[in-house]
Amino acid sequence: MTGGPHPMTPAPYRVRSRRPDRADTVTLTLEPVRGDCPPFRPGQFTMLYAPGVGEIAVSISGRARSGGYTQTIRAVGAVSAALCGKRPGDVVGLRGPYGQGWGLRAAAGLDVVVAAGGLGLAPLRPVVRALLRDRPGYGRVSVIAGSRAPGLLLFRRDLACWARQGADVRVIVDHPDHTWRGPVGLVTGLIDRVVFEPRRTYAFVCGPEAMMRKTAAELVRRGVAPGRVELSLERNMKCAVARCGHCQFGPLFVCEDGPVLPYDRVAPMLAVAEL
Repeated sequence: MTGGPHPMTPAPYRVRSRRPDRADTVTLTLEPVRGDCPPFRPGQFTMLYAPGVGEIAVSISGRARSGGYTQTIRAVGAVSAALCGKRPGDVVGLRGPYGQGWGLRAAAGLDVVVAAGGLGLAPLRPVVRALLRDRPGYGRVSVIAGSRAPGLLLFRRDLACWARQGADVRVIVDHPDHTWRGPVGLVTGLIDRVVFEPRRTYAFVCGPEAMMRKTAAELVRRGVAPGRVELSLERNMKCAVARCGHCQFGPLFVCEDGPVLPYDRVAPMLAVAEL
């Protein structure tokens, strides 16, 4: 475990930069006040502490050129709003990284489908970057990004860059405006349009839980093995070290056993309402 002098003590990190992504979402670049950022695996998260307000789990959306973490936060409550309001030079607390990341090694040599809904693209961003850094190490790479509306789509520059780097990038929105010329509907509506060999495919899926259930089920229907479909679950994390039980999901602690878990392991529990 990494972080402060005690596992539950946040280490001070300074906000190096702040980029508004949309009206309610920002990406912060965070650097430790002392020392270097610990390494992380795509899919892991940190616990971010807004002094005097509280602490929440936030996925790591990338590594900045300066070496700091980039973390993309949507203001949906008091803590996330306080973090979104931080400016360059402000100091926040950080513990981690924690949890299990995406199975990049298991996907080696295979076609890869990355499917994201809304803010779910943030924890998938580092995995796409890793896939494209090692392009010969994988088969076809397809990225499907879904958004409620064109104006809410995240990481537009990244999506364009990934397409130039050889990924098959497709975007779909639920509610188009007058500027939208692309497909309309759900992420599952694009799965039939991307080319992959189901028996030689690995999939990484993140987004709202209903979107993940439907996307995983569709991939399996197409012939992808359930154990090769990974989902990133979101639960109410507090300690992040499998002690408090806030994130318990059946027999699993999402903070330690997840957040990335194979579909064949979690599908029965995802079928239980409010588990």
